[in-house]
Parts: sequence; structure tokens; C-alpha cells
Amino acid sequence: MAISRAQLLKELLPGLNALFGMEYKRYGEEHKELYEQETSERSFEEETKLSGFSAAPVKNEGSAIAYDNAQEAWTARYNHETIAMGFSLTEEAIEDNLYDSLSARYTKALARAMAYTKQVKAASVLNNGFSGAVTYGDGVSLFSTSHPLVSGGTNSNRPTVAADLNETSLEAAVIQIAGWTDERGLLIAAKPRKLVVPPPLQFVATRLLETELRVATADNDLNALRKMNSIPEGFTVNHYLTDSNAWFLLTDVPNGMKHFVRTPLQNSMDADFDTGNARYKARERYSFGVSDPLGVYGSPGA
Repeated sequence: MAISRAQLLKELLPGLNALFGMEYKRYGEEHKELYEQETSERSFEEETKLSGFSAAPVKNEGSAIAYDNAQEAWTARYNHETIAMGFSLTEEAIEDNLYDSLSARYTKALARAMAYTKQVKAASVLNNGFSGAVTYGDGVSLFSTSHPLVSGGTNSNRPTVAADLNETSLEAAVIQIAGWTDERGLLIAAKPRKLVVPPPLQFVATRLLETELRVATADNDLNALRKMNSIPEGFTVNHYLTDSNAWFLLTDVPNGMKHFVRTPLQNSMDADFDTGNARYKARERYSFGVSDPLGVYGSPGA
């Protein structure tokens, strides 16, 4: 439905002092703190994880050399979604000199709506990461204690017992990440690099990572997390996380969280011949997902 004069009566009257409601500030592109971005030229993208080889065995004198087989472990798929929204102005509203003010005002509102949608979709990967209803390439939820390996073992990228963000749980996560293996059981020397928290945990994160001494103790001990630079990129706050207790660690494992851009944001407008209305449209196409779940660690909080 087109925006008509009936919906904008006050703007047609003299003496109107101010219009408000569209000047709110907005949070930036917070998804860029989480995702590696790539472009795409296809309707979907797939990335396959390889298993590599197991540890080399001892060759006894006179015995034959052992041969190992390489194989594909599993495939992650990114299905791009088209996000689009528009609005139109009636021919009469345009005639009554509302075109310039309304087109400028509502194109900004349209951009705000598109940007908000992108941030919600980006955060939904983490927000739904503990749900068994949403699975990834290896057939389990993003955060699981049983990511299956070709070798028959498992990796865990969440605590066995859900824990709130504190010194103990954060140190345990760093230790747990250091024990991750590849598909054949070989250690991969993974390390955390950035902590991701919702707004309610930003003060806890600051105390844990930026104070010189241990938090909430009378002991004169060093803050080991800070001293050892265990989380070198510090922390970032994501305002679109829905659980006030959940927290996450991005790791240095490559090909983790990815954002594919199929079509960047495009804006266009035209005039409808039958009605004379002016129509505006914004459109983009993209996908958010995860290839290797070891690219991120998460806890839902206690």
C-alpha cells in the first residue's frame, strides 16, 4: 500500500515544528566482528572438511610401510536468502510538495530496517547454536559436546556443565580449546582470540580481561588471563544476542563463521504508470553460517 496524504496529515499543515522518530542512532555492523566475509556468484556455497591422516606408526624392521586413506569428513552448505523491502508514495502526496522530504526520510528508514534485519540474522547463528533443531555439516548443533570425528572420537566446543562467564569458566574454556584435535585425532593447537558477549556481560568481560589482578579475590595474584594474553583480541559486545547469560569465544581455527555476500545492498526507485505513485526498493542477498564448528566456542550460561 502506498503512503498517502491521509497518513501524513500533520505534514500538510502549517506550523508544524518538528518531526521525530527516525533520528535514533543505530548500532554498527556488528556482524563484521564475528564473521569472515566472502563473495559468492552462485545460488549457494558448499565447503567440505577433509580428514587428513592419523599419527604415523612405527615401522618395524623388515615390515611393510603402512598406508593411510584420506577422505572427506562432511560438507557445510550456505543457502543465500534474499532480503527486500520497499515503500511507495501516492501521486497526490508528491503533488502536494511532500516528495523531497518524504523520500529522503523514508529511504533512511528503509536502510535502517535492512541493516537491522542483517544484524538479527547474523546473531541468530549464535542465538540458535545450542538448539538441537538447528544442525550443521557434522549433523549436530553448533555448540555440542559430541562433534563426531572420522577417527571415532569427538570434539566439544561447549562446557559439559553450562557455566556463567567468570574467571573459572573462561580459563576452563581456554584449556578445553587447547585440547581440540583434527578428524584423525591429531592436536591442532587451537587458541581463542576474541570473547563475544551480550550487553549485560560487558562489565564482567571488562573486569576479567582488563584488570591487572584477579577479580573478586583478596589474594594479590596476577590476572593470568591478561598476563598470558589468552584472548588477544579482547572482547566485543553484540547487541543482538538474545540470551543475557550466553557467551562465546571466537578461535583461530580457519573457516569457522562465514558470511557470503551474493548481492550487495541495492536501492532503486521507479514510477508506477497506472497510479502515478513513486516506488522505492532495497534488496540484498546473503547467507550466514559456519563451516568448521571449532571456529567458535560457546556456553549458554548456568
